[in-house]
Amino acid sequence: MPTYTVTTANLSLSQQQKSQIADAITTAHSSQTGAPRFFAQVLFTALGEGDHFVGGQVNTEPQVYVSGLVREGRSAKVKQAVISQMLEAIAMITGVTTEDIWIYLQDLPAAQMVEFGRFLPAPGDEAEWERGMSPEKRAKLPN
Repeated sequence: MPTYTVTTANLSLSQQQKSQIADAITTAHSSQTGAPRFFAQVLFTALGEGDHFVGGQVNTEPQVYVSGLVREGRSAKVKQAVISQMLEAIAMITGVTTEDIWIYLQDLPAAQMVEFGRFLPAPGDEAEWERGMSPEKRAKLPN
């Protein structure tokens, strides 16, 4: 359901850091929205040297960008809580200051998203939607 893309510039993350960040993002999303943990997916990309520009100039400072596509229907307060929780965790894991971590959440209507072969439910209807999955697929989902 939510898809978070973590992009780093001038910063190389270890596999352990990626795992910690993925867990932190998943935890923040799940704990603040009530959505099951298995809904969250986290993708990582790293920009090469000279691939990031700010104000038309090459950036040489380490920075982290998180772009999240989430279902609409959450309040601004909930989304800010998700962002704040992620911000603090990512800063701690990476050692990058919070001033160099940028996080964006973008709402998408559930009717415009397909996962596991079906259109997504509205927030709060996840349990019923999950029951519609095949037993084989449900058995493969992480807790």
